[in-house]
Amino acid sequence: MSHLILVRHGQSEWNLENKFTGWVDVELAPQGKLEACKAGEFIKKLNLEIKYFYTSYQLRSIDTLKLILNTIRVKPDNMIKAWQLNERHYGSLTGLNKDEMRKKLGEEEVRKFRRSWDNPPKPLNINSPYHPKNISIYNDIPRNLIPDTESLKDTYERVVPYFVENIEKNLQDNIIISAHGNSIRSLLKYLFKIDNNEISKLEIPTGNPLLLKFEKKNIKEAKYLDQSRSRDLIKF
Repeated sequence: MSHLILVRHGQSEWNLENKFTGWVDVELAPQGKLEACKAGEFIKKLNLEIKYFYTSYQLRSIDTLKLILNTIRVKPDNMIKAWQLNERHYGSLTGLNKDEMRKKLGEEEVRKFRRSWDNPPKPLNINSPYHPKNISIYNDIPRNLIPDTESLKDTYERVVPYFVENIEKNLQDNIIISAHGNSIRSLLKYLFKIDNNEISKLEIPTGNPLLLKFEKKNIKEAKYLDQSRSRDLIKF
């Protein structure tokens, strides 16, 4: 039996401010740091030897993994960073307050942008300081691969190929992936074969490790380690 642990980063500063974040590189809020440490405590109780540690390019995801590794007493030397595991790019919504956008656009329109499969927001202006082409951590990504906006489908089409090529082959060992709400939703859509409509119902809590148990690359069990902050999982 091997284990894949998926962790959405702890609460970020922009989560706290209820903003669309996407590819903007914001830090963890104090609550997010506590969530990450608590995630580490839950993982520590599993008493697993974890071999691979993956994260996105984004600070909130990297720092979540560092805090987890510190808690389970593992040096962060072997972290593998992949921009393909980044959060979904929210285009022109980036930096805007979600409640204000609900008032302006309506609840249903914002819900479509947040939860639908293939409905991206309008592109973010290339001159915006929030555009990833203007954020230094993305300087080594080919410019033609940096998006102006993304749907969940677009996110899936970068997350899943990376997973298949680089992570899935290691599922005989124990793995942690520290990522984001939509990159984890993309992975779960692939792993559970969730259809395009059902995926809209799936919400990922911050800082709560989702443990997937595999036997010969087949999922045998899936559960959140902190049951007090659990979310419903699509049946598999």
